[in-house]
Amino acid sequence: MTISLNNIGKRYNYEWIFRKINYEFTSENNYVILGSNGSGKSTLLQVIAGNLMNSEGDIKYKVKSQKSKEENSVDVENIFTHLSFCAPYLDLFEEFTLTESIEFQSKFKHFQSGLNTQQIIELTGLEKSKDKQLKYYSSGMKQRLRLALAILADTPLLLLDEPTSNLDKKAIDWYQKLVTEHSKSRLIIVASNQQESEYPFCNKQLQIEDYK
Repeated sequence: MTISLNNIGKRYNYEWIFRKINYEFTSENNYVILGSNGSGKSTLLQVIAGNLMNSEGDIKYKVKSQKSKEENSVDVENIFTHLSFCAPYLDLFEEFTLTESIEFQSKFKHFQSGLNTQQIIELTGLEKSKDKQLKYYSSGMKQRLRLALAILADTPLLLLDEPTSNLDKKAIDWYQKLVTEHSKSRLIIVASNQQESEYPFCNKQLQIEDYK
């Protein structure tokens, strides 16, 4: 997969969050967008995901066809079908259990080949709470679920916004292992405020504050 940012800028009212970003993301590498709190890294990730409209410039997406192995262009309106997204601010259905959450997502986005509901539950490390409603989960448990749903989805693009938020040391180790074992052939883009535990698998960096 290839994502090309061409003179991308985003502003709110008269304040520019970032401007003139020219950058290319390819599936041969994994990337981290670095910046302090409020610098615009999460905004850029949302623009890449198609959740926010850019104020200037354009984004081009190309996804490899499973049949021809050639990269075909994808419109921004349809890019959501090719990506999975995780952020601590994304809402979960609080009335669902872990099992119900996994089965609900599977109706809209396939999980990686060979993974069934029970296997995904085991991979979350939350087996003892599989029948408990999410409203009774701690913030760390909810983040584990968000990460598992995103990482284990069968998509060529994985977007992670501050993925270790609310995770303790044991859960961070779990996160790093899950990404390493289940995202080997994907394009990964992480947004982080310099928390190195969030992106040890990333070999390319984009400093958002270079585009002010």
